[in-house]
Amino acid sequence: MTPEVWQLLDGLAPDQRSAATAPGPVLCVAPAGSGKTTTLVARIAWLLGRGVDPATVCAITFNKRAAEELERRITSRLGAEVGAGVRVRTFHALGREILVDAGRPVEPLVDRMGVLRRLFPGIGPAGWRRLDDAFSRLKLDLQVSVEEVAADPSRGPMAETFVRYEAELAVEASLDFDDLVARALRLLAADPGALSRWRSRCAELLVDEVQDVDRSQLELALLLAAPANRIFLVGDDDQSIYGWRLADVRRVLSLAAALPGLRRFDLQTNYRCPAPVVSRSVRLVSTNRERFTKIVRAREGAAGRLVLAPDSADDPQRIRRALVGLPDDGSTRAILTRTNRELLPAVTVALELGLAFRAPRIPLLLDAPELDTMLDVARQTRPELPLLLRLGAVRQAMAIESHLASEVVDDEGFDRADLVAALLAWAPGFATFEELDQAVAVQRLRLAELRRDDADLTLATVHSTKGLEFDHVIVIGLDAGRFPSARALAEAADPVRALEEERRLAYVAWTRARRSLTLVYDPAAPSRFMVDAFDPAELGLEKESAA
Repeated sequence: MTPEVWQLLDGLAPDQRSAATAPGPVLCVAPAGSGKTTTLVARIAWLLGRGVDPATVCAITFNKRAAEELERRITSRLGAEVGAGVRVRTFHALGREILVDAGRPVEPLVDRMGVLRRLFPGIGPAGWRRLDDAFSRLKLDLQVSVEEVAADPSRGPMAETFVRYEAELAVEASLDFDDLVARALRLLAADPGALSRWRSRCAELLVDEVQDVDRSQLELALLLAAPANRIFLVGDDDQSIYGWRLADVRRVLSLAAALPGLRRFDLQTNYRCPAPVVSRSVRLVSTNRERFTKIVRAREGAAGRLVLAPDSADDPQRIRRALVGLPDDGSTRAILTRTNRELLPAVTVALELGLAFRAPRIPLLLDAPELDTMLDVARQTRPELPLLLRLGAVRQAMAIESHLASEVVDDEGFDRADLVAALLAWAPGFATFEELDQAVAVQRLRLAELRRDDADLTLATVHSTKGLEFDHVIVIGLDAGRFPSARALAEAADPVRALEEERRLAYVAWTRARRSLTLVYDPAAPSRFMVDAFDPAELGLEKESAA
C-alpha cells in the first residue's frame, strides 16, 4: 500500500480501522457522528492500496447529495486521477446506467406527481401523495408488473388507478423514477450476460445508508455482490427514518440471514455531539425494541450544552426566546420541526428580527400565487365594510362554496382557508385593506432579502437534515401529539413500529448538534420522548404532580 493509504488508515480510530480493513461481507454499524463517511473512504483507499482495480469498485449512496460528498472526499484523500476511476452512484443512477448499457430506453423520464395531477386533478395533494406511495410500493416492494395487476380479476380501485397511470406512461413510451431500479433489477435477473458484466464492474461493492434502502434496492445490491459477496454495508439502524419511502429497519437487522458469513463492526464514538446530548439521545433511542444492542459514547472531553426549554407559549414566542439564547458569533444554527408547516412561525420570527435564513422546500404563504388571487377577491368584496368584517365576508363566501367542503390538503400545502386565516391574523394591525395589501408587499420584499442559501440560520424539518450537522440546534414542538405525530401513529398500519420510527426521527434531530441542543416543550404536556430521555424532576413534572 502507498504511504498515503497508510497515513489515512493510521488516522482512524481502532473501531473505524477494524471495519475499513475487514474482508467482506461486512456490516459497519455507524451511529450519528461516528465517522461513517471517513470509514467508507478509508475502505475504498484500503481496497485500492491492495491493488484492486478502481474500475471494479462501486459505491452506492442513498441520494445525489451523498454521492457528491463521497466523490469529493474520495478525490480529496486519494487524488482526482485515482478517485475518478471509482464508480460512485445513487441506486437510481446505477439503475439507469445498467439499462443504458443493455440498450434499454431510459427517456423520457417523467415526474410522477405531474402525471398524477394531470390524470386525477380532483383528489388534491393528499390524494396524489397516497397514489405516489402506493405505486412505489407496487413497483419496489411488491415488485408486481402492470400486466400482473391488470390480469387480477379481483383488482380494486387502487389497482385500477395504477393500470391507468401505467397506460398513460405507455402512450409516450416513458418511465418514472422507480422504474430505473425496478427495470434494472428485472434485467439483471433475466440476462446472465448483463449480470456478469455488472458483477465485474461492482466486484467490490459499498452501500451507504443501508438502513434507508427499499426491498428492490437491497436486492439489486445483493444480486450484484453475489456470489463472492465482497460487499461493505454501512448504516445505522437507529437512523432508519424513511418508512414512508419503503425503508424498513428490519432489513438491516436481518442482513446476516441474507449474507452468510456477514461480519458486523460497530463504531462506538460520537465525535460530533456534546456528552450530555449523546447520553440523552442514546437513552431516548434505546427505548426501541427493533434495534441492535450497541455501545455509543461521546468523544473524550466533548464539551457543550443540552438545554431544556419548557415553554407553554405559542410557537413564535418559543422560537424567539430560544433564538435569543444562542450566540451571534457566525456559528451555524438550525431550528428543526416535525413538519414543514411547523416551520412557518420560525419564518415569521426571522422576518421580524431581520435574521437571514435558509429554508429549503418550505411552502410559504407569501410565495403562494393564490395569495394574489385572494387579495384580489378581498379587494372587490364589500369595500364599504371595515377591514376585519370585509375579510370575514370573504371567508363566509368561501365557506358556502360546495366544493370547499371536499377540498383535500395535506400537511405541507395550503388551501384558500389558510390564506384567509393568514390575512385575518395580520389584519388587526392595519386600519384599511390598502395598508394590509402594502404590508404583504413589504413582507415579500423582506423575504426576498433575508432568505439566502448562505445564511447561518437553517429552518428545516428533521427528515431534510439527515446527514447534516450544525453548531446549535433548536428542536421545536416536543409536545404530546406533535412529536411523535399523533396523525402518523393514528394512520399507521402498525402503530408500535410507527412510534419507534418517530423515536428514531427524534434521535436524528437531537444528534445534529455540535455545540448545543435546545429542546422546546410544553411543560404541561411534554412529548413522551422527553419522558423517555429525562427524569420527571428534570422536566419539572414532579412539582406539578405534587401541586
